[in-house]
Amino acid sequence: MSNVQRRQTITGEVVSTKMDKTVVVKVTRRVLHPVYKKYIKQYKKYLAHAEKVTPSEGDIVKILSSRPISKNKRWRVSEIVRESLKLETKS
Repeated sequence: MSNVQRRQTITGEVVSTKMDKTVVVKVTRRVLHPVYKKYIKQYKKYLAHAEKVTPSEGDIVKILSSRPISKNKRWRVSEIVRESLKLETKS
């Protein structure tokens, strides 16, 4: 019997790329309020290891769970789902 476990995957937006080989990914989800029955946006920020893939701010990325890499890093960037749009400003 094989004990192959699938890794947990989450999709989110890259908020910060200021660290070396690390990005901050903001994952947003919609939750129904228990009393008012209205959908609310909740989000959580994850530190993800980005060594092979180098996303920029605003990109939508898919992250995989992995073994602990540091104190707060337990996720790894697997792929860039959609790149952010770079708007040119006229001077």
